[in-house]
Amino acid sequence: MATYHGTPPWVARAMLQLAEVGPEDVVYDLGSGDGRIVIMAAKEFGARGVGYEINPELIEKARAQARAARVEDRVQFVQSDLFAADLRPATVVTLYLFDSLNLRLRPKLQAELAPGSRVVSHRFDMGDWKPDAERRIDESVLYLWKIGETGRTAEARR
Repeated sequence: MATYHGTPPWVARAMLQLAEVGPEDVVYDLGSGDGRIVIMAAKEFGARGVGYEINPELIEKARAQARAARVEDRVQFVQSDLFAADLRPATVVTLYLFDSLNLRLRPKLQAELAPGSRVVSHRFDMGDWKPDAERRIDESVLYLWKIGETGRTAEARR
């Protein structure tokens, strides 16, 4: 199991701001850890959210923190491998995964997310998939991709 490194709160907020998250959004955090991004999306941005995390201890911590933040009616946490997630309901996907995982995940993002959906990654890019925006915060870079018909793979457009 990979080591968990939580996204600092100011970076999580910047990620959600870069993706222009609002009350109409459904934010999926893949590898959600203790749930901080999904909880922040609900509490500060009015969005709904789903966190996918493989570690059962982190899932329990996330659920407890959602209760404490009084957003448990707007968020859920699923113990699952992130590659098993059905991404179609998401309008925003947040990532803090190594670049090798981002590259493996890229075809799934492009195939399952609807045009207009946004993907924002902390620190790690997607190879030759050029981001629509980059923002430097502290010592990290945030990357934003917007799914559009031109950004989707040929297989996804069929």
